[in-house]
Amino acid sequence: MISEQEILNASILIVDDQQSNVLLLGDMLRDAGYACIASTIDPYAVCELHRKNRYDLILLDLQMPGMDGFQVMEGLKEIETDGYLPVLVITAQPAHKLRALATGAKDFVSKPFDLVEVQTRIHNMLEVRLLYKQLENSNKALEQTVLERTAELRESEARFRRLTELSSDWYWEQDENGNFTKTFGPVLEMLGIQVDDALGKTRNNQGARWNETERVALEANIAARRPFLDFVYSRIDANGAHQYLQVSGEPMFDASGRFTGYRGVGRDVTEIMRDHHANS
Repeated sequence: MISEQEILNASILIVDDQQSNVLLLGDMLRDAGYACIASTIDPYAVCELHRKNRYDLILLDLQMPGMDGFQVMEGLKEIETDGYLPVLVITAQPAHKLRALATGAKDFVSKPFDLVEVQTRIHNMLEVRLLYKQLENSNKALEQTVLERTAELRESEARFRRLTELSSDWYWEQDENGNFTKTFGPVLEMLGIQVDDALGKTRNNQGARWNETERVALEANIAARRPFLDFVYSRIDANGAHQYLQVSGEPMFDASGRFTGYRGVGRDVTEIMRDHHANS
């Protein structure tokens, strides 16, 4: 919400070629408590004044010599690129009211002035204008927050990938059916897995023989949706050599708690295991 004090502190520019009208409106605004009031009798100066000061409200006379209020509004449109003209027009011509609104003015007051009406329209328009600016600032703050959070997430993902590369040979994700959906590193090659792109399925290289006891234990963890840490299992590859793989994984669930697959890391520990067996 906009407070009364914020409305009274809003910046206002009075534009009228008649000095007497400028003085009348200025006195009325000051008597009502408005604190930031500027004025000019030169319509050619309005755009530059607004570019420098960005007034919350411009009280603009339409009938002025040399450059009328409609021409002034066209110039203001080039400054207010969002299309919002904080203009309340002043006119003695009823036919000019609709034209002014169509040009971009937000409201109008008629000459001769009804001071109560003028004060009411000014107050209401300033309240709307300040609410509009408040919303605009909130949207900008939200947009900046989104940009900052996006940058943080990208940085976090980059750090995660670097740490994963340092601590493991690969990172992997599988869907609820056990098919690989994301891999970083040579996981498929090391596991001897082929991907059928046409079906989106994965199948093991038939030339490799896994240790069935270890495989059953690993599959039991997965079937029970349990996490597993540094699980080592082995196989004899197509060349008849023993290979040892160490994997860690955790189940993934969506917002509703539905199981969506597994993710984890792994590495080839064949050399470590061979050294261990050699020293045993």
